[in-house]
Amino acid sequence: MSDQAPAPLDPEAAERPAPGVPAALLDELAGNLLWRIGRVSDDGPVTVRVGLASSADLFQTLPRLRSASDGEVEAAIAEATLKVEWVGARPKVAER
Repeated sequence: MSDQAPAPLDPEAAERPAPGVPAALLDELAGNLLWRIGRVSDDGPVTVRVGLASSADLFQTLPRLRSASDGEVEAAIAEATLKVEWVGARPKVAER
């Protein structure tokens, strides 16, 4: 694992489609996602859990996230400390 902090997020990156993934497929996938944002503990990192709607039951098996304010989320993004967890099986684009 590298000791270097990740590069800051590019605010314009959200406007550009991911390389190799058609924009229509991203739109379709977005409509089938669930997410939760918060912290597992008071001093834990801000965490985003995301997964397909078919994995909704798995979200219930994970430790509950306490809510995080917009300011906390923005600070975590700016400081590159935001933790992202995928819940469930990852979809395979090649199977489509």
